[in-house]
Amino acid sequence: MFIRLQNLSRRFGGVQALRGVSLDLDVGEIHALCGENGAGKSTLIKILCGIVVPDEGSMLVGGVPLAAGDVQARARAGVAVIHQESAAFPDLDAVDNIYVGRELRSRFFGLDRREMERRTRGLLERLGEDFDPRVPLSRRTVAQRQMVALARALSCECRFLIMDEPTAALSRRETETLFRIVGQLRADGVGILYVSHRMEEIYQLADRITVLRDGQFVCTDTPAALPRRMLIQRMVGRDAGERERAPARVEGPGATVLRVRGLTGERFRDVTLDIREGEIVGLAGLVGAGRSEVARAIFGVDPWLAGGVEVAGMPLWPGDVQAAIRAGVALVPEDRQHEGLVLAMTIGENITLAILDTLVSGPFLAGAPEDAAAREMIRQLGIKAPGPGLPAHALSGGNQQKVVLAKWLAARPRVLILDEPTKGVDVGAKAEVYRLVRELAAKGMGVLMISSDLPEVLQLSDRILVMSEGRLRGELPGATATQEEVLALALPDAMGVGHA
Repeated sequence: MFIRLQNLSRRFGGVQALRGVSLDLDVGEIHALCGENGAGKSTLIKILCGIVVPDEGSMLVGGVPLAAGDVQARARAGVAVIHQESAAFPDLDAVDNIYVGRELRSRFFGLDRREMERRTRGLLERLGEDFDPRVPLSRRTVAQRQMVALARALSCECRFLIMDEPTAALSRRETETLFRIVGQLRADGVGILYVSHRMEEIYQLADRITVLRDGQFVCTDTPAALPRRMLIQRMVGRDAGERERAPARVEGPGATVLRVRGLTGERFRDVTLDIREGEIVGLAGLVGAGRSEVARAIFGVDPWLAGGVEVAGMPLWPGDVQAAIRAGVALVPEDRQHEGLVLAMTIGENITLAILDTLVSGPFLAGAPEDAAAREMIRQLGIKAPGPGLPAHALSGGNQQKVVLAKWLAARPRVLILDEPTKGVDVGAKAEVYRLVRELAAKGMGVLMISSDLPEVLQLSDRILVMSEGRLRGELPGATATQEEVLALALPDAMGVGHA
């Protein structure tokens, strides 16, 4: 075995993240790591990378013990990682992000910028990407930043690659390219630890599957010996069953709470839509279709160039987030770590960020009401944490997503915009999010949900709007729509004929 983990344990405050986990990982195979959010996957990955020091246990690479917390030793041993949340430097371009800390030198002792740029272009071409590598990553999409992270890993010529939810922000084309690269790496003798909540990817790629639950090792087996239903049972400790589409509404939705007319921005144009009280509207389309840009414009993060937005008859001004919040609009963004949370702050501080004005007593923040509000949202959303004082960065990805949801639900919005609400969330937590969204709609909230997971869109939506190349191409009834119908509208050459 190339990597041997022995009896790893780690506690964060009152949370036992790992308890006595042992695992063997080999080169030339794809080893899937599965488990609910909070199962210990992220902690295990961070120990593998040297970011986190275990309380107990050891790690051997090629039979050689590695000192705990030594990131450089792992890099020298050939271990590389692509994190679920991009660790890129947003103000640097792709060239600098790929070669940071490993810059190429010319014979005159300066940086060989030309050679680094040439190699960067070659790496991006190998990944099917064709964009200027000299542009700062802050101006690139989440998917493009993820491909840069993969290019950096490829440039290291690693022997073992850890991939944490690598397709969460990728389009179908980019995902197919990733799978091709993964298969090529395995054929070249590279070992891969593949972490994903997407079951179809696990069964398409993995040679072996390991399951963690509540910080403990459950099993390691082949996909053939661990069918999908059994895998879910091992992950959640119960029979979670298959997701089913929600029954069609008996009662109709209420009054219009969000009215968008002819909205036009830099990456979308002439978008017109309505959302009514108690209605869940899915916004589907391929990555790059303009869905997130529309959401950001409605919420005021980005200004729009033409058109208008009204909330319950109240017009909003372009680029005015505070006005949108006052009108009752909330946005749960796709990039939770950079746009949804302040990671250095506590869970409680994050949850109450949007309602601070209601928690002020004179010139001071009232600590008791703030703590009570935070604890109530932790209880309602089932956030796995010992209390509101834990830093947000100590949570798993799924629990971080719940904190972002809690922050906006505490503000009691009229319109809730969800951008990829279950990105990186396990099957058990997904069911909780679906239940919560339905409950909010049942109480009269209007929901606009953006998702690249078509089964999710079909399961939750009363109506489905489909975007392609910055335009709305058509509308489908949520109760009867199929994946094929949605894709037919989403593909760039589809003009939405026959769907109004």
